[in-house]
Amino acid sequence: MSRIGERPVAVPQNVKVNLTKDSVEIEGPKGKLQFPIYARIQVHLEDAKVKVTRVGNTKHERSLHGLTRATIANMIQGVSAGFSKELEMIGVGYRAQLSGNKLMLQLGFSHPVEYIVPEGLTLEIPKPTQIIIKGIDKQKVGQSAANIRAFLPPEPYKGKGIRYVGEQVRRKAGKAMAK
Repeated sequence: MSRIGERPVAVPQNVKVNLTKDSVEIEGPKGKLQFPIYARIQVHLEDAKVKVTRVGNTKHERSLHGLTRATIANMIQGVSAGFSKELEMIGVGYRAQLSGNKLMLQLGFSHPVEYIVPEGLTLEIPKPTQIIIKGIDKQKVGQSAANIRAFLPPEPYKGKGIRYVGEQVRRKAGKAMAK
């Protein structure tokens, strides 16, 4: 029995849920999202709550049951409140600059690193060493943050690199001098 899949998802007043045979469309003040539904998973709307059920009990159907419910919950939160991820750059001379839909990163390489911002996301740079990614699709926001972090992940000796705000970097001791 899926603990996550059995829970109903509450739908706020300002969010509209449109159920079709093979997809769910959710529209809110921040935008509109769509998600295809597997044939053996059923989605019902009852009393401003979305309920997800499954037809069979195979391992694949059980895994899709919880996934579908969690995705619908994330979509409802995304179109009503949105998602954001914050990155910080630690290192001498590291900085970010936004020009149009391109993020230009100076990371100590001989050339600037360019990142094209995916459609549906907005980037903010309050400080030259801080990047905030905002959007309504949780997967897109998280994947973009991971892609930007992958340009220069934090290294374990000095902690330099791009990291999530609040991320703990495990530090290693350097070489010890022999006497």
